[in-house]
Amino acid sequence: MNYNETHKFVAIVNEKVEVGKIMNAVSHASLGLVNKVSEGEREKISFISYTDKDGVAHDNISALSLIVLKGRNGEIKKCRKAFVEEGIPFVDFLETMTGDTYKEQLDKTAEIATDEHNYFALVAFGEIEKINPITRKLSLYK
Repeated sequence: MNYNETHKFVAIVNEKVEVGKIMNAVSHASLGLVNKVSEGEREKISFISYTDKDGVAHDNISALSLIVLKGRNGEIKKCRKAFVEEGIPFVDFLETMTGDTYKEQLDKTAEIATDEHNYFALVAFGEIEKINPITRKLSLYK
């Protein structure tokens, strides 16, 4: 089956966070998302290899779209809540997940309620018809 027509990735990044931190957040969240999805869902990610003129394979790139959108912290929180309600797999990355050691990051995260976090990124994977209505008001990140 061609999941290109039915599934996609979306990354929503906080428009107020600098690009280097965004790249870090999206990378961590993307790795977590691939680990989070079930084996059956992983097939839908459609990993493929690109082979260049020299015959060298460039493996494990998804054939699916990955759209990067921007939003304010409150918009990211609304999308996160909607992904939960729709059962869409996602991983978020918080401001408290930066700096210091991971143990200190865990402690900082535990001190803040879910609705009070500053979200750097949110990455989701799922059916286009479920994701698009949730993200349609957000703009492309450029």
